[in-house]
Amino acid sequence: MRRRTLGLALAAVTLAGVAGCGSSESGSGGASSANGTGATRVTVGVIPIVDVAPLYLGEKQGFFSSRGLDLEMVAAQGGAAIIPGVVSGQYQFGFSNTTSLMIARTKGVPVKSVVNGAASNGKVGGDVTGVAVRKDSPVKSAKDLAGRTVAVNTLQNIGDTTVRESVRRDGGDPSEVEFVEIPFDQMPAALDGGRVDAAWMGEPAMTVAEAQGARVIASPFAETDPKLTVATYFTSTKLAQENPSLVKRFTEAMTESLRYASEHPDEARRILTAYTKISDDVIDDLTLPSWPDRVDMASLEKLASLGEKDGIFGGKKPDVEELFS
Repeated sequence: MRRRTLGLALAAVTLAGVAGCGSSESGSGGASSANGTGATRVTVGVIPIVDVAPLYLGEKQGFFSSRGLDLEMVAAQGGAAIIPGVVSGQYQFGFSNTTSLMIARTKGVPVKSVVNGAASNGKVGGDVTGVAVRKDSPVKSAKDLAGRTVAVNTLQNIGDTTVRESVRRDGGDPSEVEFVEIPFDQMPAALDGGRVDAAWMGEPAMTVAEAQGARVIASPFAETDPKLTVATYFTSTKLAQENPSLVKRFTEAMTESLRYASEHPDEARRILTAYTKISDDVIDDLTLPSWPDRVDMASLEKLASLGEKDGIFGGKKPDVEELFS
C-alpha cells in the first residue's frame, strides 16, 4: 500500500459569493476587458480537484495571457452548478464531466464542449477514480457490490453508470447495486463509519480513505474504457456563435496547457497548492488522470450508450458528435 497521510483538507469545497463578470463588450458574450491591460477577462467555472491542474498550470505558463486572455477561476461544487452559470453568462467557460453535459443537451440546455479536460489514465487498480471498501469488507471485486450500498457524489451520472459497467463486466448484476449520494469529501468518513459498503471516489478523497485502511476493488473509468474522456471544458452555444474568436483563443490555450501538463506531471502536482489545501506530502502520492489534448469519441459513444441503458437521458440518447466534435 502506498504511504498515505491524513493531514489535509479536501479540495472539493464550494466557494460562496460568486461574483459576476462585470460589464460586457459588444459581442463578447459576457467577457470583459481587463483593467488597463487590453486583455479580455474570462471567467471559468471549475471544480477544485486534480483534474483541472492544466488550466492553472497553463495560466502560470502564460499560455492564456499570450492570447490576450486574463483568467478568473471561480470554484463550484460540481457541474450541476457550473452548467447554468455558463448558460446565463456568469461564466464564459466551465468544466464538467461528460455525462452531465450529455444530460444537459438531452434536456435542451444550450451548451457546447470546446476542448478536452481529463481522461482515465487506463490503469485498473490505479486510476484517477476507484471503488473502495473497508479493509475487513467481504467485497473482493466489483460483482460483490450487487446487493450493497455504494456512495457516489451525484446520482444518475458518470459515477453510477461506470460502476454498473464494472459490476456487469465482473459478472454481477448491476441492477442490484444501491447507490446513495454523498459529497466526495464526506465519503472516507462514511465508508470508515459503515454508513455505506463501498464508495466511488477520486483524489484526494481516495488518499484519505486508503490512509484509513480502505482498499480499491474496482476502477470504473478504466474498466469502462481505458481511454475514457471523463470531463471537458465547455461554453454556451450563444457564446460560441457570437464570439468564435474568444472560443478559439481559449481552446488553443487550453490545448497547449493539456500538452504541457502531460509532459510535466511534477509541475502539475505542484500547481495544486495554488487552488487546493492539499499538503505537499500528499501531493506526491496523488494519482493523476490522463490529459490528452483531444476527446476520445469512441469512449464517449460508449458512455452515452451506457447512460441510455441506465435511463438517465429520459429516453433521448445524446448526439455525441454535435456536443463534443
